[in-house]
Amino acid sequence: MYLPPQFAAKDAAIAVELMRAHPFASLISTDDEGLPFVTHLPLHVLEEEGGLTLLGHCARPNAHGRYLQARPQAVVTFLGPHAYMTPRVYPDLARVPTWNYLAVHATVQARLLDGFDDKDRLLKHLIHDHDPAYADQWRGLDEEFQRKLMQGISAFELRVTSLQCKVKLNQHRPESHAAMLAAYAAGNPDEQALAGWMRRLGMGA
Repeated sequence: MYLPPQFAAKDAAIAVELMRAHPFASLISTDDEGLPFVTHLPLHVLEEEGGLTLLGHCARPNAHGRYLQARPQAVVTFLGPHAYMTPRVYPDLARVPTWNYLAVHATVQARLLDGFDDKDRLLKHLIHDHDPAYADQWRGLDEEFQRKLMQGISAFELRVTSLQCKVKLNQHRPESHAAMLAAYAAGNPDEQALAGWMRRLGMGA
């Protein structure tokens, strides 16, 4: 993605935090015609000594599993809080509006998971992330029924080979910060989240 230096997150932990807080990602690779193919899906972030791995799955009829098998390199994007920014936050008139946001782009190498144990591990991670109260019910299902359900998905691990994290909060225009922080703090949930990031970065205080 286009990443001017002033918007590049210096701390890799910010990217991991964003991926976990906003796990509904876009998985992007190419189809058999060479066109981008996108699947929207939740991903689990696994931190290990060797780096980051993303775990996820799609429905077996979704061709994305086949595309990943043929062309394992892909891109995953995560979008954090985002909101419009009015030029009224500036003390002068000759300014333009923009959109502020936080985003993560990860280049990944995919490996499909076929075994029952690998799929079970993946699903347990996702259940723990989003519905831990369901864990006992899942474990209580008949194993044969679980196997049939797992036959209906294409599961994969996505090993992160490079990571970009963009924190676009008008950092390079300090004359806007005080008014921008006040406006965002009084706004909708996304705007309030951006205000929180501004405070965290020491902007507008």
